[in-house]
Amino acid sequence: MLPAAHRLRRSKDFAHTVRRGRRSSRGSVMVHLTTPAETGVTEPAKAGFVVSKAIGGAVVRNKVKRRLRHLVAERLHRLPPGSVMVVRAQVGASSTRYQEMALDLEKALEGALKPKERR
Repeated sequence: MLPAAHRLRRSKDFAHTVRRGRRSSRGSVMVHLTTPAETGVTEPAKAGFVVSKAIGGAVVRNKVKRRLRHLVAERLHRLPPGSVMVVRAQVGASSTRYQEMALDLEKALEGALKPKERR
């Protein structure tokens, strides 16, 4: 379970992170991430989840959310304090095995944490 201090709750925070954060997608998940330099906050790292009705019914959506919460709780220590992360389940996440979802999240998180490369 994700500790209360690490939960993202306000829709304003979700919207800011999705619009302005770095985005990285792999397979069944997409990660939006803002770092402390962008937010100016030194609170603990926070995470929120978006699982739309396109994923499935309520039971399926809750199952996907529980899996994502567990996976993020294991990786939250890697984020700098003040970071805000929104994890969005992609279509097909309900049929993705737990191990595959873990790998997708790992790769997406690595991509979001990597500094932007200039072209």
